[in-house]
Amino acid sequence: MTSMSKLFGLATAMLMLAGASSALAAGDATKGAGVFQSQCAMCHGVTPGANGIGPSLAGIYGKPAASMAAGYEYSAALKGAKLVWDDASLDKFLAAPQSYVPGTKMPYAGLPDAGDRADVIAYLATLTGK
Repeated sequence: MTSMSKLFGLATAMLMLAGASSALAAGDATKGAGVFQSQCAMCHGVTPGANGIGPSLAGIYGKPAASMAAGYEYSAALKGAKLVWDDASLDKFLAAPQSYVPGTKMPYAGLPDAGDRADVIAYLATLTGK
């Protein structure tokens, strides 16, 4: 493989990654609120400090995993994962929590539809921890 074709391959891969990021950012927060209600709200609240079976998700977007819900006992696996909840990490986690962070306490099988995940991520990004 020539240097030029290697460079072209790298540039193509970078554009594809940028496109994937844009696709996630294009989620619809209003639709995401509905998906959240039907798929997530039975375990997670969105009010700061209101933990249920799972931690409150208020203000998690852009923050380190296992850091936002005071009083919630996160799994050692999630604490040790060293993740920041951004589009990419949330997408992978919501698709298959147990595969992405083996040992997480979250028993959810995953949200298979990429559009639904993008919408939920857009919704989570609107929540503040205040």
